[in-house]
Amino acid sequence: MHEGDAPVTGPSSSPASLAQNQSKVPRTVSSSPTTLHPPPTTSDSLGHSIRNKFFNELHKVPFPSWALVPLGFLITLILLSCCLCLFKKMIFKKKKERGGKEKNENSINMSSVREEGTKQPIHHGSNSDLKEEDSESKEAPKLGKLLYTLDYNFTDSTLVVGVIQAEGLAAMDMSGYSDPYVKVYLLPDKKKKFETKVPYAELGGKTLVMTVYDFDRFSKHDAIGDVRVQMNKVDFSHLTEEWRDLLKAEKEEQERLGDICLSLRYVPTAGKLTVVVLEAKNLKKMDVGGLSDPYVKIHLMQNGKRLKKKKTTIKKNTLNPYYNESFSFEVTSEQIQKVQIVVTALDYDKIGKNDAIGKVFLGLNSSGTEQRHWSDMLANPRRPIAQWHALKPEEDVNAELTKK
Repeated sequence: MHEGDAPVTGPSSSPASLAQNQSKVPRTVSSSPTTLHPPPTTSDSLGHSIRNKFFNELHKVPFPSWALVPLGFLITLILLSCCLCLFKKMIFKKKKERGGKEKNENSINMSSVREEGTKQPIHHGSNSDLKEEDSESKEAPKLGKLLYTLDYNFTDSTLVVGVIQAEGLAAMDMSGYSDPYVKVYLLPDKKKKFETKVPYAELGGKTLVMTVYDFDRFSKHDAIGDVRVQMNKVDFSHLTEEWRDLLKAEKEEQERLGDICLSLRYVPTAGKLTVVVLEAKNLKKMDVGGLSDPYVKIHLMQNGKRLKKKKTTIKKNTLNPYYNESFSFEVTSEQIQKVQIVVTALDYDKIGKNDAIGKVFLGLNSSGTEQRHWSDMLANPRRPIAQWHALKPEEDVNAELTKK
């Protein structure tokens, strides 16, 4: 150390002095004592941070202090609205669950219904309503009743049916009345020849049908109802006379009458119309033996008047006759658009009237295959055009001719 230097005061560099000095250093640096708190939870820390952030941002917003009160009121109102909405939602959910349980208790498991079919009957309404519906369904509509007689003549092998009278028939016309008539036939052959003999041995397997119709001049006749009598349940040892209620008539299927093949040829220059009856097939059985004696009649008509008539020869005991017979008519080119050819197949009978098997007409006001055949003939002059036609009931064709 040089002379004149001030003595250096400071901590001694010795270990003892260092330890002594360290012991004199205070242990706490801060002047105020620190309090230890338990670590906040996640939700508390999140809410605390959001609140602090909100108030920090709020202090930055330049608005007067008096606006804090309305703002606080608005926030409170929003919170109350949210709570109310949540409360309503919970109440509605509980009601819905309760209603669903009640519905499930009263409803029917459709899968079980589909699996079990009709094992679980479904009833609607009260028992009284069901009884009324059953009684109404059992009560058939009243169509009227028919008085008839039945007798069998063993000598002539004929069944005698007497249609006496009808009562309480259902009204079919707008006037509240009907124009009734009765059609009688036997099933299954459905023959309409009253003079046809019915052997007693064959009578047991037949059914007598008496159908009451309402006559209509301008449209199809409507069936009011019918009476069906099983012949094997009738005692023919005496005359039977009884009233029977009419039942709803079963729909009559169109009876197959057979088919006929015709050839048409027209020569305009000569004014000549040629009709050739070639053959017929599957004609309806008209005789007791199951056959017929068919022949064909042809009429040339204009304005409902018969101008000419022709007919073929009679073919005995056959349902498939072959004719190949030709007939010519004088028809001018002016007339050809106004005339009609009416073709009727009949069953020849030595005793009584010859019964019509079926009928067709071609020409003016015809339709279907008949109209096409006629048009093809006119479109191909001097050339024969052949075609098959289905025979129709005589009354139906007559109605068409008179209507048109």
